[in-house]
Amino acid sequence: MPRADFYLIAKPRFLEEPLRLVCELARKAYEANQWTLVLARDAAQAEALDELLWAFDEEAYVPHQIAGTDEDDDLTPVLIAAPEFDAPSRALVINLRDDAWLGACERILEVVPADPAAREPLRERWKQYKALGLELNKYDM
Repeated sequence: MPRADFYLIAKPRFLEEPLRLVCELARKAYEANQWTLVLARDAAQAEALDELLWAFDEEAYVPHQIAGTDEDDDLTPVLIAAPEFDAPSRALVINLRDDAWLGACERILEVVPADPAAREPLRERWKQYKALGLELNKYDM
């Protein structure tokens, strides 16, 4: 049964740079040999994440690219997709968009901003996933 894991941002290093948490989740997935699709909110966020994945940790190497920029999408462990690109689903999906991910996958990771106003849509999404029968988990980060 698919799972949805909600990561609530609380630590100062993630408050200042929420995409850093996404990088760490992508690195963990890569180290566990889980191919990952990151659904960026827009092209600017996809580019920011692309840059940060190179720079967030000198010790870490996370092979990644923005979907549709190269024919090697299928060979890249971490694929970052802007909304205008229809990327194929993968076992692990990190969703940074406003809508619930309803594609096929084994696990969905939702990054929840610290801003209370931004949390409301995620409460709705929790209910959506629950109604679909997904196993739900919540982690404070």
